[in-house]
Amino acid sequence: MPRWSDLSDNEMTLLDHVFWSTHISRDALANGAGFSKSRANAVVAGMLDQGLLEATGAQQSTGGRRAETLRLSRSLGVLLGVALGATGLEVGVLAPDLELLAHHSEPADVRDGPALLMARVRTLMRELLAKCKRRPGDVMGIGIGVPGPVDFESGQLVNAPLMPEWDAYSIRDDLRADYAAPVFVDNDVNVMALGELWRMQRGLQNFLVVKVGTGIGCGIVCHGRVYRGANGSAGDVGHICVDPAGPRCHCGNLGCVETMAAGPAIARAATEAARGGQSALLAQMLAERDVLKLQDVAQASRAGDVVANAIVQRSGALIGQMLASVVNFHNPSHVFIGGGIQRIGPLFLAAVRQSVYHRSLALSTRHLEIQYTPLGERAGIIGAGVLAMQETLARRVAA
Repeated sequence: MPRWSDLSDNEMTLLDHVFWSTHISRDALANGAGFSKSRANAVVAGMLDQGLLEATGAQQSTGGRRAETLRLSRSLGVLLGVALGATGLEVGVLAPDLELLAHHSEPADVRDGPALLMARVRTLMRELLAKCKRRPGDVMGIGIGVPGPVDFESGQLVNAPLMPEWDAYSIRDDLRADYAAPVFVDNDVNVMALGELWRMQRGLQNFLVVKVGTGIGCGIVCHGRVYRGANGSAGDVGHICVDPAGPRCHCGNLGCVETMAAGPAIARAATEAARGGQSALLAQMLAERDVLKLQDVAQASRAGDVVANAIVQRSGALIGQMLASVVNFHNPSHVFIGGGIQRIGPLFLAAVRQSVYHRSLALSTRHLEIQYTPLGERAGIIGAGVLAMQETLARRVAA
């Protein structure tokens, strides 16, 4: 594994461009980095000799000689990614080009506290590395997404409503005994936004990623970079008020969109409808499962249940109401929606779109696209790998 601090500026520039591209040719690399072809070829030749880059074959021919493509070398090591949600966790081992080599996901409850969950994370890391025939010393960087506001420089959660026991807990120190690699921690939706930024090879400069699950959060990409704000709480849109007379949120305020439209609110509304005899299908599901969850409402909605559809549409309308303000303020080109809400399908998206387009300024929505995140359930783990690799390169951490 190289010492990043020993690499030249030219080498770091090309490494960064290769990372943010998918099987890039030498000519495209030279153009993207602003290098002459001869200069780029000379630097690339040296990096191939050092084992920093490797050839991946030739592109499809468009006439003439097929161009050879490059990627970060597998000999550099591996990345560890962790996507921690309110009700689940996923751990993955990724190659430097973010191919997912091994991963595992399972239910988890962040309210169990950091000691229990981080012990499980460390166990999964060891097992997955062994599965890939890798050692802790092969790890280049570790990226972790968590469902709460993070002070990015310290890597610590700050007053996280969904995980109060994690306040000021040092995840970095927890992993330091096992890994010499640098550890980077960020809010889970910022991490998802990084994943989308990488997927699009930084082709979109201004967009939002909204996660709707147990909570509601927003990752903001502004001028091609994740915007975290002064203290790391940018994008905490779940606590925007959509009804001053609404129910009390766990944050203490009334009518937050999170408490009225996130996964638990959808499940709660479905449970009330089932018990009130408004939906035979939801009542049957409740009798069979004792408790209804977001995925049950999604299943009922896809089956055409009128009550489930109404609950989904109300949630989408409230989230769209909140998003309209954000769209007017930020003027993004795209809004990508992820999290457990994706299981519902097009009905939820339609409700969000209708509400946003109705409430936003015409200029803000003229070219706005609202869709589910293309990375789907892998957005968190891919984004964690992006975080690990991007920050490891950017900070030139000595391995």
